[in-house]
Amino acid sequence: MKRNVIETVLGAVVLLVAGVFLAFAYTSADLRPVAGYKITARFNAVDGLTVGSDVRVGGVKIGSVVGQSIDLESYKAVVSMSIRPDIGLPEDSVASVSSEGLLGGKYVRIDPGASDKRLADGSDLSKTRDIVSLEEMLGKVIFLVTDELENGG
Repeated sequence: MKRNVIETVLGAVVLLVAGVFLAFAYTSADLRPVAGYKITARFNAVDGLTVGSDVRVGGVKIGSVVGQSIDLESYKAVVSMSIRPDIGLPEDSVASVSSEGLLGGKYVRIDPGASDKRLADGSDLSKTRDIVSLEEMLGKVIFLVTDELENGG
């Protein structure tokens, strides 16, 4: 009987420590979506971008992706983002989907423009650049190499 009480207390301590660790990891990783004004951007493809992905300017997180949908008329991917209220993005800013590295996740990169007008809540970011995926680039290189070998290059 005494052994069951010790095991129960020890199990409770382990669960408490695990809970504290998870809470610390959640607050340290800054995984919460950014509360702010909403903007949207349309891309031909957003491969690997997910809800919760970062929105960055110069590598600094200024927002989060809060939604994705498809425009049924143009068949473009519509990405909804929430931007910190203290960040006023120029209207002529350019959005692109970038990768954190070879095996890293995707994020929306915004290159600020030079306009004096700022994007307002509900604005559409009209200038976007398409993502060039690693798979596509490797496929092109392999095609070029095999084509050269077949043609006696």
